[in-house]
Amino acid sequence: MADYFATIHWQRGEQPFADRRYSRRHLMQFDGGAVVPGSSSPHSVKLPYSDPAAVDPEEAFVAALSSCHMLWFLDLACRAGWVVDDYRDAAVGTMARNAEGKLAMTEVVLRPAVRFAGRAPERAEHEQLHHQAHEECFIASSVKSAVRCEPRIVEG
Repeated sequence: MADYFATIHWQRGEQPFADRRYSRRHLMQFDGGAVVPGSSSPHSVKLPYSDPAAVDPEEAFVAALSSCHMLWFLDLACRAGWVVDDYRDAAVGTMARNAEGKLAMTEVVLRPAVRFAGRAPERAEHEQLHHQAHEECFIASSVKSAVRCEPRIVEG
């Protein structure tokens, strides 16, 4: 068992508050020292009260799933003897109404494009590595929304 820490810090400053006209920009600080600007999504809270340059919780959710999957994939590929040169995932999360009628991330689609050094695995083995990475991913095991993976191998 392990504990993970994040500190979220927002300050009102001189902004009004009661009229809901306040910036949602805040800082997210992680236990390793990284500080990331955060905000509400401009899809949820309109400009100028959201900061589109900051990371919103929905993007962080998609990134956490993608990152966890990638880390497991790299480990499994390494153990299987494959050498990965490049891994890029253009992941997409969909916000929609769930079965209970609540807004939720109803699906996340991972689209990892992997380039291997030397010979690449056959398609079935490549897909199996991704399937196993999904099964091992702590974050994917923690959510109830659908997480799909559509991998492809990038040549040369």
